[in-house]
Amino acid sequence: MNRATLRKRLNANDSGWCLRANRVCERSGSRVYFAAISRLGDGVFWYVLMAALIVADGYDGLMASAHLAATGVIALTLYKLLKRWTRRPRPFASDARIHAWVAPLDEFSFPSGHTLHAVAFSLVAMAHYPALAWLLVPFTASVAASRVVLGLHYPSDVLAATAIGSGLAGLSLWLVPGVSLFS
Repeated sequence: MNRATLRKRLNANDSGWCLRANRVCERSGSRVYFAAISRLGDGVFWYVLMAALIVADGYDGLMASAHLAATGVIALTLYKLLKRWTRRPRPFASDARIHAWVAPLDEFSFPSGHTLHAVAFSLVAMAHYPALAWLLVPFTASVAASRVVLGLHYPSDVLAATAIGSGLAGLSLWLVPGVSLFS
């Protein structure tokens, strides 16, 4: 099988999964939930978390928040470079059957910036405060799912963003002495 055929087959599978997930939002309750999660994933949730860490834990919270902010700046830079380089159209732009249930923040699909940031932030935050896992794991999973369900990203955009966010968090944690997910 040549590259073009393989790419077509992968894109068809990705579109099929996206279409099936997108139908979840035909029910308004699901649409409201995923739209709210997506909006919180725009940054609101992370800014509130950083402020709460500072208020709750003083200097240690400030250090954790600074670590999150630095990771976020690198994630944003990487995400913007990848978007410009890949220029993958969003699912709703490529398939008229897929609805964009909320407005996208930019034109291109790959990778999911919301997912990349959520994964990186969650892993870094949990390294500093493991007790936050009960909140961060379901929130991050909901952010990732929302991107596909809302018709804004293909599943492969979200999976790639999960890998990139995990790698970025791992590098970030490796560079900061005394902080680890495994301590």
